[in-house]
Amino acid sequence: MSKYRQYILTELRRDSRDATLPPGIDPAAVTDTPSHKKILSLDDIVLKGSFYTESVWMWPGGPGVYPETAEPNAHAHDYDETIGFFGTDFGNPKDLCGEIELWIEDEKFILTESCLIFIPKGTYHCPLRIHRVDRPIFHFATGPGLLYTQTVRQPPAASAR
Repeated sequence: MSKYRQYILTELRRDSRDATLPPGIDPAAVTDTPSHKKILSLDDIVLKGSFYTESVWMWPGGPGVYPETAEPNAHAHDYDETIGFFGTDFGNPKDLCGEIELWIEDEKFILTESCLIFIPKGTYHCPLRIHRVDRPIFHFATGPGLLYTQTVRQPPAASAR
């Protein structure tokens, strides 16, 4: 019997993001779509004591798939977060092989190169929109929180007329 086998995950397990879905929603319906597939995730629910990490493949698709808003809500975390996007052109690994729009606070960024993005604790980010995927894109996000949590930015109140 191995002392450390439990720390090697090869199967997707329900995590804290799945736990926040409304009753009756199958997590696979959200994480395995024509545009993307969640590969593996890790947090304190999946493996006691581990921090939040998730990995996703984004698939090429035409006008019926993209553009897609993968995360519509501007939100912040009570922990720092690192987000990565990597293209799969091994002859040009800097090329993202697509176009992704990401907002950090009130700044819009169009990502076309493989990148790592650091989001400091409390910094609002998103929406995240996928405009184009020409070749598979590997995406991951991680942060030292035990569970994935977010505070959604509330839209400004409509002014009274």
